[in-house]
Amino acid sequence: MNSSIRKYAPVGLILALLATLSAIGFAIVHRSFTLEVQVSLAMIVIGLALFVLLDPQKTRELLTGRQARYSSNAFVLALAFTGILIALNYLVYTRAPRWDLTEDQQHTLAKETLETLKSLKEPVVAEAYYSSRFPATTAQDLLESYQYNSNGKFTYEFIDPEKDPVRARSANVSRDGTIVLKQGGRSEQVTYASETDITSALVRLANPGQRTVYFLSGHGEYSPEDSGDRSYSEIKSLLSAKNYTVNTLNLLATRNIPEDALALIIAGPDKPISTEEMTLIQAYLDRGGSLIYLAEPTIVTQFGDAEDPLATYLEKQWGIRLGKDMVIDLNYNPPSVAVSAKYAQHPITERMYNLAVVMPSARSISPVQIEGTDVQSFILTETAQNSWAETDFVSLKNNQAAFNQEQDIPGPIGLAIAATNAKTGARVVVIGDSDFASDRNYAQYGNGDFLINSIDWAAKQENLINLTPKKTTQRILILRNNITLGVILLTTVFVIPGLTLIAGIMVWIQRRRRG
Repeated sequence: MNSSIRKYAPVGLILALLATLSAIGFAIVHRSFTLEVQVSLAMIVIGLALFVLLDPQKTRELLTGRQARYSSNAFVLALAFTGILIALNYLVYTRAPRWDLTEDQQHTLAKETLETLKSLKEPVVAEAYYSSRFPATTAQDLLESYQYNSNGKFTYEFIDPEKDPVRARSANVSRDGTIVLKQGGRSEQVTYASETDITSALVRLANPGQRTVYFLSGHGEYSPEDSGDRSYSEIKSLLSAKNYTVNTLNLLATRNIPEDALALIIAGPDKPISTEEMTLIQAYLDRGGSLIYLAEPTIVTQFGDAEDPLATYLEKQWGIRLGKDMVIDLNYNPPSVAVSAKYAQHPITERMYNLAVVMPSARSISPVQIEGTDVQSFILTETAQNSWAETDFVSLKNNQAAFNQEQDIPGPIGLAIAATNAKTGARVVVIGDSDFASDRNYAQYGNGDFLINSIDWAAKQENLINLTPKKTTQRILILRNNITLGVILLTTVFVIPGLTLIAGIMVWIQRRRRG
């Protein structure tokens, strides 16, 4: 063949080499036989064919000459070495051992979680609905640990609810960062990626049962069954997505609170609860029941001057006082809207993501000291300093409310209280507003989350399993001065790389001298 054409033969080998590197790179990145890998392999074949066509004589020499025999031995050894590396990498990838070298085992699942995974009788699939805007690193690491320790019974996948809204709606997902665990025909939602929440959901999946809450009716309350301005249908949908059964209860007609009631919810009654009903509610709480009361300022109800047996009971037995007032918050427009400014350290509020609760009309909720009681209470949230509880209803009706130091209560004002009775196990949550969770307002900031968290906590569903706590060991590197920082920089950036470079040059010089 013409020598002028033969000199271009190495181009084929260079093309094959570059294509080989590309194929390896794409295979490592995609970890599958993608189109890029296929094209790269095709280019390898084309490059080798080009070399053979342009320089067939050199090809024969490479395949039949003395150099070919030596090269074939080297090729066999290289092939065997490559095969061993591939086999080892496959075994490590499929059966990778893990070692948690942290002193406090921060990356190891609790023993209770491991036992829960071991006891799974059916496979569980976790669907993590995370958009590109929501951080998913923590959730992915945690789900990967569950999958690794499940012996094939736990798998997961991430779904972008913005790219696949139909699937998100079918799973009843209403917020970003939700994890849906599915087993058989059942499902559980987790809105906070923590080991406690995921393990609790697994326990609920493995132990299915009725979780029923009741909304009281008969006094003009907000209803989960109605539509319009006084509807809680969206809250019902959120509860149903968490496998709650939501019913209504008219105590005036039934005179009985069902045994399966995990919690009784009284949402913004327009008329007071009767004495007879209050007797039934008190007996229910004495048996360890739970109550969520969403009150309203009496100025926006039809309570008038009528006796309020529920407010009296809460103050005397639970130390929770419902103020005869309305909160005025100058940080919002209109000022009759109360906004949460800070939260307490409590299971209800620790997962609020610092989202505010906006209450269109609220009354103050404050603790009262009771001697010799088994009740412990927490103020869940308060307004900012620039607010007060207005007690002059006449000025409120005339839109002339102004702070009166002698009559009004200065801010910050408590908007909600959670309390537990250590003796009976009963739980009570009292919130100074009810329309903040209506269909019209529940999606604002943290409104819906606040009520759902309150119901979860009151119904004792927020933490079905107590995990072994981990103590974090904090280690801090203190750099005393700039000289220390300079020595570290000099050693790591210049001295160590420099010594390596000098050693390489010396080896090269010695080999040159040997010939």
